[in-house]
Amino acid sequence: MYYQPKVNLKNGEVLGFEALIRWQHPEKGLLTPADFLPIIEDSDCMIDVSDWVIETVLKLLNQWQKKDSKLTISINIAPCHLIQHDFASHLQQHLARYPRVSPEYLELEILETAALDDVIRVSKIMEACMKLGVNFSLDDFGTGYSSLTYLRNLPAKTLKIDQTFIRDMLIDPEDMAIVIGTIALAKAFNRDVIAEGVETIEHGRELLKIGCELAQGYSIAKPMPPEKINDWLQQWDTDFKMF
Repeated sequence: MYYQPKVNLKNGEVLGFEALIRWQHPEKGLLTPADFLPIIEDSDCMIDVSDWVIETVLKLLNQWQKKDSKLTISINIAPCHLIQHDFASHLQQHLARYPRVSPEYLELEILETAALDDVIRVSKIMEACMKLGVNFSLDDFGTGYSSLTYLRNLPAKTLKIDQTFIRDMLIDPEDMAIVIGTIALAKAFNRDVIAEGVETIEHGRELLKIGCELAQGYSIAKPMPPEKINDWLQQWDTDFKMF
């Protein structure tokens, strides 16, 4: 597992990290999810991998909370895993193995497009998980032909603006309009909003101007192994002032 920080660009607060899986291939080196997850998507193997991710993240949260850390970790949940009839009860079993971990510091990220396939079913699963104390964010927001009805019915705490809109927002007026509209929509529905794929300081500064304070991306930090996190946290106190 690698971890990419989520931060508040206005005050420098580190909110937490997104857990991102990698595969150390014996011949090809370190591979990103796009290189191997599509091969096992919609299979039982994908569910096994997703379970491993949850367990790995809870172990790290357990270590952090022994030190009174308030950092959250978010996990991308595969659609085929989320819609399992026993997903919430299985998640409860994971949490029970780590009683020290406060569930509020675990966030589950689900793809907007996956949620729209069966919004009523997904909403019920989300509500069952939220009763355990975990939070949800709606990933890649803006790519799934969203409607206000879907947004109202999906109890996600956070909307993540898809990086495809962030990437060209400085040169494409339509992408900028989508970003501004998503920020306004999030505020209207009392949701948090975070921009992903913030690759340059200029992007971060512009996001602050239009009302989006939360961000993640390469201009903040690349995904890192857990042993690098403490060093990065110390350096970030200086780096965030560039924004």
